[in-house]
Amino acid sequence: MVSIAGPEAHGHTRSRPAVLRALGHAEPPARIELDGETFHHVETLKHDSWAATAVYRSPSRTAKCKFNRTQAIGLLPMRWLGRLLAAREQWFMVRLVGIQGIPVSLGSVSADGRPLPNAVAHEWIAGHALAEGEQVDDRFFPTLTAILAAVHRRGVAHVDLHKRENLLVDDAGRPHLIDYQISFGLPAGGVSAFLMGGLLRLLQRCDEYHLLKHRVKHRPDQVGLSLDDMHRLRPWWIRAHRCVAVPFRTVRRRLLAALRIRSRTGHAHSEAFPEVAHRRAA
Repeated sequence: MVSIAGPEAHGHTRSRPAVLRALGHAEPPARIELDGETFHHVETLKHDSWAATAVYRSPSRTAKCKFNRTQAIGLLPMRWLGRLLAAREQWFMVRLVGIQGIPVSLGSVSADGRPLPNAVAHEWIAGHALAEGEQVDDRFFPTLTAILAAVHRRGVAHVDLHKRENLLVDDAGRPHLIDYQISFGLPAGGVSAFLMGGLLRLLQRCDEYHLLKHRVKHRPDQVGLSLDDMHRLRPWWIRAHRCVAVPFRTVRRRLLAALRIRSRTGHAHSEAFPEVAHRRAA
């Protein structure tokens, strides 16, 4: 089990208020129905503003289920957003079916016979998120490069590849690419596909840059580049994005620290309920 700092280690922090939790005061259900089986809740891995992610088990297999936001913000209803996010991620998993290293969808999610349109589930991958400084074997990044190339051939850009937590290392040391909540894809054919093709390629090049950066950090011997080289090679559109994303992240961290949800560092691991999307299940 990966060690996760909890409230004992950060006694000065507190749990998020309901408005900053995807399900408000609620938690993921104790039981869900997937693919004709009943699954029981094992562990909640993450519960932030966007989604609650939990591990479930049936007598025959283990699943990971994400419950997207339903909690309103004041008088503004948000159930529509949860349904939209779940439908998008499900669409991407169906589009990428058959690619080795992409989680297999388990279809629609129900609880007590009631469909949960804000939820999306896939098979559990036994392993852990790629850790900072982790040494992976010689095959890891060549295999991951092939997975990403297959995703791109399906007309999809991952978009969120800069996060290490979206790169999983299974118990055999093999890579898996997860979390397609904010990915970008084109419909098959048609005028819209033609007009948006340039944007797709730009986002795919961002994917390739971030994957190369991970490779430089974890296996520099395979690429012959340094992090200084990567900074110099950073495309202008990534530089432009960082001009917006970095200040936004800083403000968000300061807000969470001011609310005493995180320590003064503002980092996720200082929360009483840390934001960890995937780790070895209990």
